[in-house]
Amino acid sequence: MPGKFYEEPIDEYLPQNGNRGYRVSRYELDLVYKVAGNRLAGRAEITAITTAIQPRFTLDLSQSLTVSKVFVNGAKPAKYVHQHGKLVITPQQSIPAGGLLSLAIQYGGIPKPVRGPWGEVGWEELAEGALVASQPNGAASWFPCDDHPSSKASYRISITTDTPYYAIANGTLMRKQIKASQTTWVYEQSEPMSTYLATIQIGPYQKHRIGSAHGPVPMQAIVPARLRAEFEYDFARQPQMMDLFIERFGPYPFEGYTVVVTDDELEIPIEAQGISIFGANHCDGRRGAERLVAHELAHQWFGNSLTIRQWRDIWLHEGFACYAEWMWSEAAGGPTADQLARAARHNLSRQPQDITVGDPGPQRMFDDRVYKRGALALHALRLQLGEQSFFDLLREWTLRYRHASVTTEEFTDLAGHYSLLPLRPLWDVWLFSEPLPQLPPYNGVSAGV
Repeated sequence: MPGKFYEEPIDEYLPQNGNRGYRVSRYELDLVYKVAGNRLAGRAEITAITTAIQPRFTLDLSQSLTVSKVFVNGAKPAKYVHQHGKLVITPQQSIPAGGLLSLAIQYGGIPKPVRGPWGEVGWEELAEGALVASQPNGAASWFPCDDHPSSKASYRISITTDTPYYAIANGTLMRKQIKASQTTWVYEQSEPMSTYLATIQIGPYQKHRIGSAHGPVPMQAIVPARLRAEFEYDFARQPQMMDLFIERFGPYPFEGYTVVVTDDELEIPIEAQGISIFGANHCDGRRGAERLVAHELAHQWFGNSLTIRQWRDIWLHEGFACYAEWMWSEAAGGPTADQLARAARHNLSRQPQDITVGDPGPQRMFDDRVYKRGALALHALRLQLGEQSFFDLLREWTLRYRHASVTTEEFTDLAGHYSLLPLRPLWDVWLFSEPLPQLPPYNGVSAGV
C-alpha cells in the first residue's frame, strides 16, 4: 500500500485510524443481519467533500468483512484494494479539491470485534442478537468509515433483521416495516455523530416509556421482559437525573434518550449518541449501578455532543462524566460531591502516581485514574471559581461547542474568562503533572438542585 497513507497520523494514539483528503458529511447504511450465524450484508453510501486532490482515498474497514463492489460519484465500478484494515479506492477520474466524493460500497461477512490494546471493540454477537460498542476504534467492524472522533456526520441507518427481534440504532425511528419473517427499522440521526458513537442493538427486547410524557426530553427503555421489574426500580430516578443535568449542563443536546439493557451481562456500560447500553447484571433490584446510570447520561453532553478532537483529551469525556456521578449522589441525598472527591483523592494517593491526565498515552487512556483525576481537576476548579461561575462555565462550554469537536486548550481558555486569578497553576498540577496535588479547602459548595 502506498506509504503516504501512513505518514503523519491524524491521532498518535490510533495511528492507523482516520483518513486524509476528504470530510464526510453523511453516512447512509442499509444493513441486513441474520441473527442465526451472525451474518451481515451491507451497502454504505458515503457523502464527502474532498479537501485535496488525491489519486486514491482510504476508509477504515475490518478485514472480517469482504467488499464486493465500490462506486465513486455514480460512475462504473471503481478499483479498490482492501488490506490491513484499509479500503483503498481509486476513482476513474481525478476529483478536484472541494469536489463531491460520493461512495457506494457493497460488503458483507461475519462481523467480529476489532482487537486492540483496549480489548475487543465493535460488533459483538450476543446469545440472542448483537450489540455494538465501538470506543475507540470499533466502527470499522461493521461499516466502512473515517473512524476518528473528529470526523462527525449525519446518519441514516436501516436494519433488516429477523422479525421477533427488536432493532435500535441512533436517532429517531422514521419507519418500521414488517415483511414476512423480517422487519426493517429505519433511523435518522440528524445531529453530527462520531463513528465510534454509532450503534446497533438487536435482541429480544420490549420498549417502555421512562418518566412522564410531558418531561423535557422523551426517554424510553429497550429491555428484556424478564428484567422489567428490576429495571423499573434500578433506573427509576433517570428523569430526576435528566432535570439535574439540564440545569447544571444546559439543554439536553439530542431529540431523545434511550436506555438499552441487553439479555447478556456486560462488564461495563457503553455510551452511544442518544443511547446508553447496560448489561443484565446492571439490573440488580438494588440500584447498585445507579452511579453508572448517571455517568452514561452525562456522556450525552460530554463525549457525544462535545466530542474530543484527539484521544489524548479523553479526560474531557470521562472526567466530566465521573464528576456528574458525584453531583448526582449529592442531589439524591447521598455523599456530597466534596466528600466523594476527597475520598477519591485519598484512594488515588495510595496508587502509583505515574500518569498525566491531559496526555495519558494510548495504553492508559481508559485508566480509572484518568476518570477520577479528571473529575478531581473539575472539583478543584469549582472550589476556585465558586458555584455560580463554575456552572455558568459548564453551560457556556456545552452551548458554544454543541455538536462540535473540542480540545483541552479550548476548555482551559474558556475557563480563564471565569477566573480573576490565572488558572495555569491549577491545570499544570492536575492535568500535566504526575504527582497527585492536594484539593483546595472545602468552601461549602453544593451540587443539589
